[in-house]
Amino acid sequence: MSAIWTEEDTATEATPQDKILKIERETHKLEKRLCRQVGQAIVDYNMIEEGDKVMVCVSGGKDSYAMLDILLKLRARAPIHFDLIAVNLDQKQPGFPEEVLPKYLSELGVPFHIENQDTYSIVKRVIPEGKTTCGLCSRLRRGILYRVADELGATKVALGHHRDDMLQTFFLNMFFAGKLKSMPPKLVSDDGRHIVIRPLANVAEKDLVRWAQHREFPIIPCTLCGSQENLQRKQVAEMLREWEKKHPGRIENMFTALQNVVPSHLLDGTRHDFKGLKATGAADEEGDKAFDAPDFSLAATAPSALRIVQL
Repeated sequence: MSAIWTEEDTATEATPQDKILKIERETHKLEKRLCRQVGQAIVDYNMIEEGDKVMVCVSGGKDSYAMLDILLKLRARAPIHFDLIAVNLDQKQPGFPEEVLPKYLSELGVPFHIENQDTYSIVKRVIPEGKTTCGLCSRLRRGILYRVADELGATKVALGHHRDDMLQTFFLNMFFAGKLKSMPPKLVSDDGRHIVIRPLANVAEKDLVRWAQHREFPIIPCTLCGSQENLQRKQVAEMLREWEKKHPGRIENMFTALQNVVPSHLLDGTRHDFKGLKATGAADEEGDKAFDAPDFSLAATAPSALRIVQL
């Protein structure tokens, strides 16, 4: 799972057939990369174990479709046995094409459950027009999905958040909540009863866009919040896209930073005992070199992060 895919593209584009072959090669490389990155996340964070029943939350968006797609591919060759069940929460949004997901999942041959709950009306009644609906909508969804996980006997709940979602959340928390906090790849739910996993933790959104186009997923837009163009998350996402355009590689480095936390070089006294620090008189290779210039070289990154940077 952790091997680097290093196939080089040396073909020319002399003929239409060459172009077709090139597209096929690039698509194959993309599939290999997605499977490798999802597999690596599963291994690194012990996301899925022998005998697990994984409830895959499928919204109808590109990310959750891709998550289910890749998990099905990995299950077919995994060294352990685990089951998948796709779950969709139909929130009764006006115009929601309720036949799309059952048809797609039936054709895919994967077990699924459609949960019908009119959270749309609740959100519209409670949240004033023009205000952000995401917070209440998320809380309602979370409670319903945890209940469904209990009813289905699911041991893990899989969400389709990807690398870019995690970075956006980090900056949202820093800018607006005064916290260094992101989305963890694996967590215990707030009720203490469920393990939530994010198998796409290592995956770039641009790769999911390409995969969705290749697989022709029947995308269902979320009309509940789709008109809220000024959401803070969208602003942060645009900021990150602009950074990546001007400074290629910056996104990878920022994601690497989330895996290289050094509490002794931040300011949180609950994470590091600054008050109790005393000179020991013994040399420490990890000790601070206060008068040296900081090392910003790529060599300082974690090995697991280097795998992502090298792709």
